[in-house]
Amino acid sequence: MNKINIDRVPHNCALKLQAVYDKLKSAEKKAADFIMQYPDQIEALSIVDFAERAGCSEATIVRLSKRIGYDGYPELKADFRPSESRNGLFDYQDLRLDDTPQEVARKVFNSAAQAILDTANVLDQAAYEGALDALCSAGKIMFCGVGNGAVVSQEAYYRWCRIGFPAMMSADPDIQLMQAAQLKKGDVLVAISHSGQTKTLLTVVNQAIGSGAVVVAITNFPFSALAKRASFVLQTAVFSTYISGEIMSKRIAELCVVESLFVNFLMRQKDKYIEQLTLSNESLKINKA
Repeated sequence: MNKINIDRVPHNCALKLQAVYDKLKSAEKKAADFIMQYPDQIEALSIVDFAERAGCSEATIVRLSKRIGYDGYPELKADFRPSESRNGLFDYQDLRLDDTPQEVARKVFNSAAQAILDTANVLDQAAYEGALDALCSAGKIMFCGVGNGAVVSQEAYYRWCRIGFPAMMSADPDIQLMQAAQLKKGDVLVAISHSGQTKTLLTVVNQAIGSGAVVVAITNFPFSALAKRASFVLQTAVFSTYISGEIMSKRIAELCVVESLFVNFLMRQKDKYIEQLTLSNESLKINKA
């Protein structure tokens, strides 16, 4: 991916291009690369000129436009009109060795805040409401993830456990498979993976589907293997990078998705779970100083 001028691509367009890029066909990648290399020229180009310069067909440009959320090329083109309020993707690579500790802290916080806002903006509302409906009608909910995804899954498990709901979670791949095999029709598996490509997680998802469970995916990539298997896809939008290849913003965005689902779940069924929630809160005071 040619990201040399991506900071001049409209923000939402840049997010969606990065989310789908790895799954684009070769001709579509040519169009995407041209957008990211020459963003300042898109607004003035006809689709014929775009196709000729990018080395792809006009149909490819239309197809790419629709894959990243536009009705067609005219709508994509209109998004590239100059705007003083446009801000590019924040990237940890903006860190400088001579930055003060306060500047580093500010950049890290800004990146996390941007990831949360971007995730809120890209969430598919129909998919979100469908996932919420499935959770509210589930007899049992299993949360599953690997690595960072397991940390988020554990936090989700704590939320539902606190209200006495029959939830399951394990970081052990073998136990995950056993739990998935115990799911039934109407139960829900919430699978959390930034890449959506983790093999052990996909194996658990396949097992859950075989058991008749509904799969809710929380992932950064809407065309990933996980997303293709899920009934509902809740997309995060975290594309900042850092020298280590890991960034906490992706976990923060996933946690916010989980927290919002839990709050909605509790609001819909408050009368059913308020007594258990009160009991749990009171019991936890025992360990408080």
